[in-house]
Amino acid sequence: MSSLGSASLVLPDCQIPNTPVYGVAAAEAAALAFVPFPTVLIEAPTGRIIEATERFEQDWRRLAKSSHAFDLLSLVHPDDRGPLEALLAGNRVSETDEPLIVRVPLASGAQKWALVDCAPWPNDLADGTARLLLQFADITAQKKREAEIATRELRWNSALISSVSGVWDHHYAIGVKYYSPTWRQLRGLKESDPLPASKEEWLKRLHPDDVDFTLHAMERQEAGDPDYQVFLYRERHADGRWVWIECRGNCVERAPDGRPLRVIGTDTDVTDRIEAEHGLTQMTRRLEMALSLSGVGVFEADLVTGRVHWDERIYEMYGISPSEEIRVGETWESFLHPEDRPRILAAAAAEHDEGRPFAEEYRIVLRDGSERVIRSCTMSYVDQDGHRKTVGANWDITDDVMLQRELDRARRTAEARNAELEAARSSIEYNAMHDYLTDLPNRRYLDTVMAEQAMQARRDGTALGVLHIDLDRFKQINDTLGHGAGDAILRHAAGVLRKSARPGQFVARIGGDEFVLLAPFDGSARKLASLADRLVRMLSEPVLHEGRECRVGASIGIAWMKGGDIDAHQLLLNADMALYRAKKAGRNRHEFYSAETHEQILIAKQTADDILHGIETGQFFPVYQLQFDARSLEISGAETLARWQHPTQGLLAPDTFLSIAEEIGALSVIDDLILERALADQARLLDMGLALPKLSANVSYRRLLDPGLIRKVRKLSLPPGMLSFELLESTFLDNCGDEVMRNLAQLKRLGIDIEIDDFGSGHASIVSLLRLSPNTLKIDRQLIRLLPQSAEQRRLVGSIIEIGKSLNVRVAAEGVESMEHARILRDLGCDVLQGFALAKPLAFGELVPFMLSGAWHETCC
Repeated sequence: MSSLGSASLVLPDCQIPNTPVYGVAAAEAAALAFVPFPTVLIEAPTGRIIEATERFEQDWRRLAKSSHAFDLLSLVHPDDRGPLEALLAGNRVSETDEPLIVRVPLASGAQKWALVDCAPWPNDLADGTARLLLQFADITAQKKREAEIATRELRWNSALISSVSGVWDHHYAIGVKYYSPTWRQLRGLKESDPLPASKEEWLKRLHPDDVDFTLHAMERQEAGDPDYQVFLYRERHADGRWVWIECRGNCVERAPDGRPLRVIGTDTDVTDRIEAEHGLTQMTRRLEMALSLSGVGVFEADLVTGRVHWDERIYEMYGISPSEEIRVGETWESFLHPEDRPRILAAAAAEHDEGRPFAEEYRIVLRDGSERVIRSCTMSYVDQDGHRKTVGANWDITDDVMLQRELDRARRTAEARNAELEAARSSIEYNAMHDYLTDLPNRRYLDTVMAEQAMQARRDGTALGVLHIDLDRFKQINDTLGHGAGDAILRHAAGVLRKSARPGQFVARIGGDEFVLLAPFDGSARKLASLADRLVRMLSEPVLHEGRECRVGASIGIAWMKGGDIDAHQLLLNADMALYRAKKAGRNRHEFYSAETHEQILIAKQTADDILHGIETGQFFPVYQLQFDARSLEISGAETLARWQHPTQGLLAPDTFLSIAEEIGALSVIDDLILERALADQARLLDMGLALPKLSANVSYRRLLDPGLIRKVRKLSLPPGMLSFELLESTFLDNCGDEVMRNLAQLKRLGIDIEIDDFGSGHASIVSLLRLSPNTLKIDRQLIRLLPQSAEQRRLVGSIIEIGKSLNVRVAAEGVESMEHARILRDLGCDVLQGFALAKPLAFGELVPFMLSGAWHETCC
């Protein structure tokens, strides 16, 4: 049975007679004639139409495309015949089957929809043929309404999908909330992803800054506040980023008490729009800042309506109030300078007529009479209303114009001096490559030429020699006679080297008192030795400066390489090492570089490192050689001597390390260490009841130039005569500069005695001795050594003692190797004796028992 059932069929209120088969048609026709609805009796399963009502014929069969068909299957649409055939075959008789709906194509080309209900017809035929009674209900109008609704729904869904809006429906009345797939996609959620279980869980997905606002906006939206029908908030996307949601909603159903029962709306991802708006805001802010900083004013004029807009910078530029009305063709034109007005108005007219941009510079006259220079750029366009408008920008370039005028004036001045500048450039280039004092090439020039000569020698297979020349005693002259004398020596040396250089040789001053001579050669290196000897000889000749003869010497280091082995940098280093060897060997000579030289340099470097380490670890200490009164042989003092307890080489005397210590600037540190220890030892002796009246220490010329020496002595606060400084005669007497003399005077005022050491070994004059005014003269040991054998030596020493007596200066003798020396010196009037005959140098541990023993008295004559 169909879902409608047989009871739904409308049949006439009569009995169908039980007649033989051949009489059935009349009876059926009579029964169906009273049915008011479209009804048809058919044979199953063929579908042959046995009888039909007039309404069926009128509403269906006659209108059908197959109006002459004798079976029902031919009347319906081909796609609907399957379900109808199943009905005829008896397969759709259940009460639960869906209603049968079929289409009937019409002759007009349209089609009608029919809801078909079915009931079995009593089977009274002898052959057992089954018959079915079918009733057709026209549902075409209903189908059209359903199609229209489906179309509208499709359009709505398509519109929502196209707008990328997600639909939400909160039906509070039935407790159902709906969220469309697009709503989920906005948040990166899949269909299978669970939604937040509560409003509180959902709020956790919102941006912290938006939670309170969103709750308030939702409340106002449900209340029907039009200001909150649309609002924005940020929500966390599934990928972790924040998305901006534009929520549109409205309450569509309310309870009698006003409570919202149903709220429907859409959510749209407007992140791109918000970011674009933010970007536009930033761009607008930057543009406004740029305009403000650059001083650019912007304007727009409607040439149809006459309306003009100037920004505040234009008003300020033209010196008028923003409240003043701006008129097209009047206001701006009134400010144009009379000399510029014709040109500018013509250009503006051409821009208007021809549509080309206007870009000009002109002067304006402000109302206070001052002039400004304006650069203007404008262009025209037609807006959406068809109005022709002009938009542009003005710059006040008055300062730029004035600056340009100044620059033009400066440029003309510069061009006028171009020849002078070119000459100066040439001079600068020359000075950059030459020494200002001697006019010789400098180190920079040397490097360039040496690289070229080395390359040439490698190419030709010849040799390149380097002579590194250093002036001996130059520093002493510079310090004692002043820089003027030093400069004169340097110019003299440069002249000697320049004259001595052969064609192809190159001379340069590389700094201080150092020069380099490049000598390409082919053959024996003896040529370099001959050249060096000649230079030493010529540079040793005296130089007259301000009426005084100045003498220097020269030490020369020689190195050479040949052919492809030439390394310019190493060649200079080798010559420098050879120079070091020449200086160590006694100066005023030359030395060739050799592997031995290299080894000596390495040893000196190691010694320098050891000295610094020895200072840090306390390896330097004093020893004392006692000095005795020549008549009583009582101890009158001691000379303090430095010793170095080297960890591997044992005890070292000063001659093994002092020169290197002076080179590395460590000599003053060693002197201070020795003096501090000596003064401490002197105090310890005094505590033991042993008197050591005076200590003497050697001081170099360089040390006397050190301002720190005076400060250190002042801090010691020593009693007068307790400490004396020994100065070498050969260094001091004839070479004392003004600064050294001032420092010596300060030392004397601080109670420090001055002694001249090794007197008689140099060439000091009496005038120099008087100028220095020492407390003691120490006769050189070379004059003392032959006293017992030489009467001449005795007379010479006696003369020195007489000179000391006449100047009221004490006289001491060192190198007293025997008691015979002691007796002779005592008889000659010498005051103080020092030597191995009386006491050798003693460390503090040896000094104490020696002084306690008085053993030297036993040797007294």
